[in-house]
Amino acid sequence: MGTGRIESLASLREHLQWAVELEHATLPPYLCALYSLDPGVNEDAVEVVSSVFVEEMIHLSLAANLLNAVGGEPRLDTPEMMPPYPRLLPHGEVELRLLPFGAEALEMFLRLEKPEAPGAPAEGDHYETIGQFYDAIEAGLLYLCDELGEDKVFTGDPARQVTAGPFHHTDGKLGEVTDLKSALAALEEIVEQGEGTSSGGIWDGDRDFFHPDRDEVAHYYRFEELKLGRRYQRGDTPQTGPTGDPVVVDPAGVIPMQPNPQRSADPEIHAAQEAFDNTYCVVLYLLEQAFNGEPALIRDATRTMFALKAEMLQLLALKEEDGTTPGPTFTYIAPDDRT
Repeated sequence: MGTGRIESLASLREHLQWAVELEHATLPPYLCALYSLDPGVNEDAVEVVSSVFVEEMIHLSLAANLLNAVGGEPRLDTPEMMPPYPRLLPHGEVELRLLPFGAEALEMFLRLEKPEAPGAPAEGDHYETIGQFYDAIEAGLLYLCDELGEDKVFTGDPARQVTAGPFHHTDGKLGEVTDLKSALAALEEIVEQGEGTSSGGIWDGDRDFFHPDRDEVAHYYRFEELKLGRRYQRGDTPQTGPTGDPVVVDPAGVIPMQPNPQRSADPEIHAAQEAFDNTYCVVLYLLEQAFNGEPALIRDATRTMFALKAEMLQLLALKEEDGTTPGPTFTYIAPDDRT
């Protein structure tokens, strides 16, 4: 086994909090790429990035359900959740940046969702792929259930579990976690949606939400479709690449947001950035409350998430003095300073 072996309940809870942080860290880069796209011009890319974003929200919620199931308390509304970009994936090796959609963003997403190599060791820390990290959590769960008994591991209050669906943009599932079987199913859902099946398949096991006649490929391969300009179809493999219908991406239909935006000196832009950050931090607050005993608040968190779109588009419509397009900084605003 690789580094970061999980041999205690405290370590398991710590790693599952890292999983919450990991899944959250992907959200700002995906939001920037998504809202820089003109949906009237780049429908294919909007479908891909929006479906991945919603599934990352499901993964975040599944990680919180896992942590709750073993007696932990998910934390999201803290400054540590929002260090400045560029940043490394929490306890990982992949650098995350805030970028408009394009070749550079696609390469980052492909590194982020990269499937683990067959036989790669589980890595509880300093992992190269997300799959290796979740392998370490799975190994820890199995070890602790064997050592202590399932009833000593899954001590969380089932009333804290968050369930939701069906979702827009995905057939993914957010189910409750109450025992080893449901915990392993949650881990499988997270990994297969991201990088495909453990046997090296490209499909994630769901139907394609936007094209119900097709099966859905995992995140890594959805981004490959955009990069290579073709869809995967039945019979395709990671080795053949996609051989299906063309996928069109028009660079002219992308707002050229500044990479890794900083707070602007322009008062109007600065105010728009603060308004966005304020709403984003309210989303984190609502998610934390939902995961800590008020599961119904997941609906409020989702509604508030939609308000981010209007604030992001308002921000992307502005211009700095040098003609560049500003963007959100994802700066943490303390609860007492929120409006």
